[in-house]
Amino acid sequence: MALRAIRLVFPSVATAVKTTNVVWKASIHMTAARKLEYGWWAYALGERTTPRLKQYSKIISVDGNLASGKGALAQKLADRLGMLYMAEPDTFYLDKMSGEKEPLLVDYNGMCSLEKFYVDPKAADGNSYRLQLWMYIMRLMQYSDALEHLLTTGQGVILERSPFSDMVFLDAMFEQGYIRKECVQHYNEIKNISICEFLPPHLVVYVDVPAEEVHKKLKQSGKHLQNVPLAYLKSIEDSYKKTFLPQISEKSELLVYDATQAQDFERVAEDIEYLKFDKGPWLEQDDVTYHHMRMLVEDKEKVASLTHIPKFLPEITIGAHDYDEKYYAFKSLPGKKYARGYNADIGDKSIWLK
Repeated sequence: MALRAIRLVFPSVATAVKTTNVVWKASIHMTAARKLEYGWWAYALGERTTPRLKQYSKIISVDGNLASGKGALAQKLADRLGMLYMAEPDTFYLDKMSGEKEPLLVDYNGMCSLEKFYVDPKAADGNSYRLQLWMYIMRLMQYSDALEHLLTTGQGVILERSPFSDMVFLDAMFEQGYIRKECVQHYNEIKNISICEFLPPHLVVYVDVPAEEVHKKLKQSGKHLQNVPLAYLKSIEDSYKKTFLPQISEKSELLVYDATQAQDFERVAEDIEYLKFDKGPWLEQDDVTYHHMRMLVEDKEKVASLTHIPKFLPEITIGAHDYDEKYYAFKSLPGKKYARGYNADIGDKSIWLK
């Protein structure tokens, strides 16, 4: 049985991300307040997206190799332009969005380890491809959160990478012999049936740092990243420049800076201000298409289900008995037996009134 991203009902990004915007809530009987989610009735009664979209109601992805400084640039740009900054997701992104006090076991988070990948990228247990596929799912979930935030509040979002650029790691893994050809085929099949449901970023900012310079930085980091080989970093750089950037420039705005230029975030912000954003599928959208987009991105289980197909692949497949064992172990955790708000073992009240 293939590993699945769906565990429980995902919270809406409106409740998971703290912003200055007011989130309206509604109460039913004596229950705790519930978020009044956007739906068909809201649209029928006049709720529209376009009136709240402003100059910087955009999705911006800041891309680059490891340790290229993209995170610092993304955060400074978000502060400068009044946008929401979303840091690059890790393997425990679902735990953060669902409000877990402590990260759950890796058994419930893709059964993969980033640290193990950097130490042993050719591990015989298939960790490398499980990690790659899981990170694509996490990026897709975060991207749906970013779109939901944009369409719900009108505030733009700046991300570190996106599911559109995730393939650079797949290319690098395959080129270095970390994963099999069958894994590449499976990944491409998953991506082809899922990424088509989402619009690309309005703008991609690429921080161009040579792989040799990145390698030197990682060697000095003193962390597990110091094990990353130069050849892998070079493969990531080549995939960015030969595949991703040419493709994304056809439907998104593209700005490229070297390491020195990227440190001058005021200049980057000024360049963004001068962009006309006059190409890409975002120009074709209206309130009807925004309505359908909002309906999709607020349904996190539907988003996650886009990434699952019934196909056997040893790297991501576990037996039925192992699956049952992990499923019931998860259900036995505090607050996991029933849906959120219906678990007396963690203090939920007035359950019978809900």
